[in-house]
Amino acid sequence: MRGSPGDAERRQRWGRLFEELDSNKDGRVDVHELRQGLARLGGGNPDPGVQQGISSEGDADPDGGLDLEEFSHYLQEREQRLLLMFHSLDRNQDGHIDVSEIQQSFRALGISISLEQAEKILHSMDRDGTMTIDWQEWRDHFLLHSLENVEDVLYFWKHSTVLDIGECLTVPDEFSKQEKLTGMWWKQLVAGAVAGAVSRTGTAPLDRLKVFMQVHASKTNRLNILGGLRNMVLEGGVRSLWRGNGINVLKIAPESAIKFMAYEQVRAGKTGETLHVQERFVGGGAGAPSWLVLKTRLTLRRTGQYKGLLDCARRILEREGPRAFYRGYLPNVLGIIPYAGIDLAVYETLKNWWLQQYSHDSADPGILVLLACGTISSTCGQIASYPLALVRTRMQAQASIEGGPQLSMLGLLRHILSQEGMRGLYRGIAPNFMKVIPAVSISYVVYENMKQALGVTSR
Repeated sequence: MRGSPGDAERRQRWGRLFEELDSNKDGRVDVHELRQGLARLGGGNPDPGVQQGISSEGDADPDGGLDLEEFSHYLQEREQRLLLMFHSLDRNQDGHIDVSEIQQSFRALGISISLEQAEKILHSMDRDGTMTIDWQEWRDHFLLHSLENVEDVLYFWKHSTVLDIGECLTVPDEFSKQEKLTGMWWKQLVAGAVAGAVSRTGTAPLDRLKVFMQVHASKTNRLNILGGLRNMVLEGGVRSLWRGNGINVLKIAPESAIKFMAYEQVRAGKTGETLHVQERFVGGGAGAPSWLVLKTRLTLRRTGQYKGLLDCARRILEREGPRAFYRGYLPNVLGIIPYAGIDLAVYETLKNWWLQQYSHDSADPGILVLLACGTISSTCGQIASYPLALVRTRMQAQASIEGGPQLSMLGLLRHILSQEGMRGLYRGIAPNFMKVIPAVSISYVVYENMKQALGVTSR
């Protein structure tokens, strides 16, 4: 076999890859060169597992680098494993993986994906434009990824990042049967909850300023960012900038649990079908309104107005009845649709544009690109849904404003437009935009560190 034409071709290909990775031309590939090469070839950050795998599996003498023979031996074993994975996904054994086979493989894992999602996965690997993946495309794409079986490949395709921007319109992640059985799902939820808590605490002053401007800013009461912060500090000191943050953090756990259960119920009712974007977001919006009412009231409270969370809830119940806890429910649900459509559409469009322009050989654009796409798409989604978010906040707050009108959603919209025009529907949007980048950045860093601490493997 060593002298066969196929063997000669493989060795030439491995030699070319070795030369490309060996940047200092010393005849060895060390960890630093491997890291640089993987980032260059893969279009994103290299997986630490593949670096460790090459060092431990390929290096016969642990001297901190691989020579050509050791490197070739490692790649030979990798290709054998990849070939087995390829045949496992190629269900009709025609030598190509098509869209339907990608969908079937995900379905076997307990995850339903749409035809469009499967086509995007295929497009990221299909270099010759045949809309199928052949062995060469498969091999070249996954050769330096630390994937050991078909489940690893599917998790790699499925991988998503949790970004908490402090809003309730978030999509619950879809967990496979295996993730549920192994308990990986709750670890990811815990990691996301901790990331959200730290992120929300870090951006709490901007969040309070946003709510303050949504409720109190008007043509006659022109509040800017500095003026709003100054007023809050003068009224209650620096600590007052974090009013409402306690409930905002506390509601993460029950809110996430209710979202997860609601999403699972919606999904269970559509066995074998893929959930549409709006259905996923309706599941994601469950459980938020009652907590949001408390958060809004505590955020806007004056010094000494409430003794704490329970006192606030008791007073609302006594004065306004249980219906008060669901004020703003309708605009909250209606706001899901524009946020869902625009946020995900912009995110996917930007990500796929970047992959087509700069990363033809990888489905992973890298975390910096994903963060940028998430920030831009979230901003666009907020612009579309912000008027309804403002109406929701005013509906939740209006009973606490002495002498203020008690209006319905449509009544509030008409009142704002007649008194302040279109600009009135965007009061407080500046601090809302200002908190997106720090919120996304803090959330990602904490989430990744929590996943590592809890033993959640990154695919």
